[in-house]
Amino acid sequence: MNLKQKEKLNFYQNLGKLFYAIAASDKQVREEEFKSLKNNVTNEWKSAKNFDANFNDSTINTIIDTFKWLHNDNECNAQICYTSFINFKKTHEHLFNKKVNSLILNTASKIAASFSSINKSELIMLAKLNIELNKAS
Repeated sequence: MNLKQKEKLNFYQNLGKLFYAIAASDKQVREEEFKSLKNNVTNEWKSAKNFDANFNDSTINTIIDTFKWLHNDNECNAQICYTSFINFKKTHEHLFNKKVNSLILNTASKIAASFSSINKSELIMLAKLNIELNKAS
């Protein structure tokens, strides 16, 4: 695996962290949130794959598997996962363009809204994410 492939793998793992953070921001991850992630990544991201020519089922599984791993590890903290994603973004700005940022926000919003609408903790995290993704590098 070359450096660029490792960077992309790290990017998709960090997306899994972010999406987990959104789902877990209220201290509880529900099946509807996981289903929303899976559906959105499988359909929306795959159909918009022109942002990454190598986006495929393996890439989808990287995002989903990271989310599942974090969920199964009962000690994972949503804020730590969110911060980890933001730190990754800050050091890899070149991977984040308008299209990618839009996909990220759309997916995060759908996860948050998938169970009983968006709650306060999810809304706060989504607002912070929106601000962070719209910052000029």
